[in-house]
Amino acid sequence: MTAQGSAAGPAPDVELEWLTLGQAARFLGVAQSTVRRWSDQGRLPAFYTPGGHRRFRRAELESFVGQSAAGGKVGGPVVLVVDDDARLREFLRASLELGGYVVVEADGGEQALAAIAGRAPDLVLLDLVMPGVDGWQLLRRLQERHGSIPVIMFSGKVSPQEAAEAAARGAQGFVGKPFDPDELLAQARKLVPV
Repeated sequence: MTAQGSAAGPAPDVELEWLTLGQAARFLGVAQSTVRRWSDQGRLPAFYTPGGHRRFRRAELESFVGQSAAGGKVGGPVVLVVDDDARLREFLRASLELGGYVVVEADGGEQALAAIAGRAPDLVLLDLVMPGVDGWQLLRRLQERHGSIPVIMFSGKVSPQEAAEAAARGAQGFVGKPFDPDELLAQARKLVPV
């Protein structure tokens, strides 16, 4: 026998047993700040390295997911934020998480569709102007696949015509850039209370 294996077979892969904060966030399908908050609240156990970095045991993450599936959503309703501007997504994520929502981000239409393939969010915040698949096209595709998901659209071009068109196409809300975080949270709470 060697240190790497035994008569029963090779030793388990220790590297896959512990996950970094980023790996845990991807595993759970939420933002890193959400995992940090759950860990700080004691809802998700973490080990701290000598350098102060958090590590999460895969088995505990799986147990956490199992408990949340049995008891409902973990941490609040899930909001998918779709915008090609990373700074704006960060701002929206911070505002929504402070309001009690769990946030998933997508930088465009294709990434948004991939994000909802496994689990549909409770609410979608959708930028109107994006490269590739724009907000109107993504709204139509979301309605075709998940017609009941509420959508709040936003744009730097704020006009009564844009807001009316968003409503006519099935969006439940419209917000102009730059955002007022209170207005955004108020619209989100009307559609999906925390």
